Amino acid sequence: MTLEELRALREQKKKEMDRRDVSGKSIQIIVGGGTCGIAAGARKTHEAFLNELEENNLTDVVVKQTGCLGLCHAEPTVEVLMPGMPTVIYGNVNDEVARKIVHKHIMAHELVNDHIYDRPAVDIIAKGEK
Repeated sequence: MTLEELRALREQKKKEMDRRDVSGKSIQIIVGGGTCGIAAGARKTHEAFLNELEENNLTDVVVKQTGCLGLCHAEPTVEVLMPGMPTVIYGNVNDEVARKIVHKHIMAHELVNDHIYDRPAVDIIAKGEK
């Protein structure tokens, strides 16, 4: 590798590490990464979120991976935690749905209703709890 290629690689890896840093970020996207999620395409979903956030220059969002979220029939699953919005778990999240979640949920503060598989009970939301 040339020196320029090494510098480019370093910058790329630094960006990837910065995306995982939770400090100063108020929004979390948690991708279910159990074996069922991975088999259903969770890695592509994870990458789609990272790409869409970068394209829209959204720096206050962290994308993390966790184990199974318990909704194996709806994999890939994604939990979104965001101030001012109820915590929800979206299911069947492919590349297109990931982009929709970024634009609608994260940017426009609207739920993507056709992909919600779990969210807090209405009485908990009414009390302001999450």
